[in-house]
Amino acid sequence: MTDYKSRGLGLLEEHIKNRNLIKHNLAAAALMKALAKRFEEEEAEEWEVAGLVHDLDWEETAENPIEHGRAGAEILAEEGFPEEIVRAVRRHNFMAGEEPPETMLEKALYYAEEITGLIVAAALISPEKKLSGITPENILNRFKEKAFARGVNRELLSQVPEKLGLSLEELANIALEAMREISGELGL
Repeated sequence: MTDYKSRGLGLLEEHIKNRNLIKHNLAAAALMKALAKRFEEEEAEEWEVAGLVHDLDWEETAENPIEHGRAGAEILAEEGFPEEIVRAVRRHNFMAGEEPPETMLEKALYYAEEITGLIVAAALISPEKKLSGITPENILNRFKEKAFARGVNRELLSQVPEKLGLSLEELANIALEAMREISGELGL
């Protein structure tokens, strides 16, 4: 699977020019890897790669967001990525009307990756502008503020307890710890 990780990084560099979007994909990869461990999934690296490439087509589909995920899945299928990753990427866009997520990998990507945006926003408003200066409580205290991290889909995050069996505080803690491990890459 390591080959897929390096190939995924190459595809990100090829398809995404916005450095912050690349960082979002890196954060999602770290979260997905941590969630795989939390759920005792054997394919943690597969989960990590799905997070890494999930927004591969974001810049290409910005004008037609319904196509987001579909175009990325096509690229990944053409590149020979495992079907589980291709399907998770295709299904992660709630606006596309694809089939709902079924596997734990698909559900984790669909419902959980949004938390990374809240964490980045919380870090950026902290005095240190670092992940080390925030807590899960900081993140969740801002959750209900619609003006804070506007692009984060709170409706999906609100479904995490039911769909993934994790409280929002647990998810915030898992994500924060995972993102701290790559804080240098994230610039936070």
